[in-house]
Amino acid sequence: MLIKNRRSWEISESLVTPEQVFLNRRGVLKHVGAAALAGALAACGDPVSSVAQPRPDGADVPDPSAGLYPFERNTLYTVDRPITTEQIVASYNNYYEFGDQKSEPQRNAQRLAIRPWEISIEGMVERPFTTDIDSLMAAMPLEERVYRHRCVERWSFTVPWSGFAMRAFIEYAKPTNDARYIVMKTFMNPEVAPDQRQIWYPWPYTEGLTLEEADNDLAFLVTGMYGKPLPKQNGAPLRLAVPWKYGFKSVKGINQIIFTDQRPVTFWEQTGPSEYGFWANVNPQVPHPRWTQASEEVLGTGEYVPTLLYNGYAEQVAGLYANMEGEELFK
Repeated sequence: MLIKNRRSWEISESLVTPEQVFLNRRGVLKHVGAAALAGALAACGDPVSSVAQPRPDGADVPDPSAGLYPFERNTLYTVDRPITTEQIVASYNNYYEFGDQKSEPQRNAQRLAIRPWEISIEGMVERPFTTDIDSLMAAMPLEERVYRHRCVERWSFTVPWSGFAMRAFIEYAKPTNDARYIVMKTFMNPEVAPDQRQIWYPWPYTEGLTLEEADNDLAFLVTGMYGKPLPKQNGAPLRLAVPWKYGFKSVKGINQIIFTDQRPVTFWEQTGPSEYGFWANVNPQVPHPRWTQASEEVLGTGEYVPTLLYNGYAEQVAGLYANMEGEELFK
């Protein structure tokens, strides 16, 4: 008799979180001084992308990738919680470019044009180049994965993401041997996203991973969810999913990717350096300065459950952080 031993991070397909719960996050640090932020921006050193930015007059262009969905589900990536309903994930969201209340992105992000959508690949690569989202999808092995998502605000959900492994993207981009980090930036266009005019935030939204993290089996670039193209409020047409980290690491609306040998200073690291760091790995034993991280609300259920180290993915990622005792890995 064949007996399958479930990995520690796997959960049954019936337990995937409903879609409507995905969209919430922490309160905004609006009182950070603009001058301090300006200094942090200068220290970051990366220029705003010159790639074409989305225009509001193209907001009604339909997504030409819709006919590709659903992608085949990769059964190696399942979880032991129900999938959250789509309604929750699509309506409870943090996307500060479109407002700082959970309900605002679903309404305000609809002005974003996601076609055409260019992605600039820059820095330490064999040949910097610009591609578009549809050409990128055509070059990638597309699949669906079910992942946990844990927000730093102590809520969680489970979602079937569609997209492609970040490892495949790295092979496509061809970084040089000197590259150590991959930096991802959201589009920058205050005409489309008026909250980008707020001077207390270091726009554009910037996130990053080490190249080793990006090459991990779990790192995933997302183009859809629930067997359909990604909604605009959830980061269409391209976002990141790194399920062992707090949700703010999963940058949305990516249109600039930079390979570098310098660790980037990320959006929340600049905005609240005493509360948010570069790594942001989930750990129930390391509290946020203003709240515990020991438990989480599973959206759509009204239940609180214990939070797991690395959000339940320790078997896959703990080795990335061996011999790094001096780093604040869970901040």
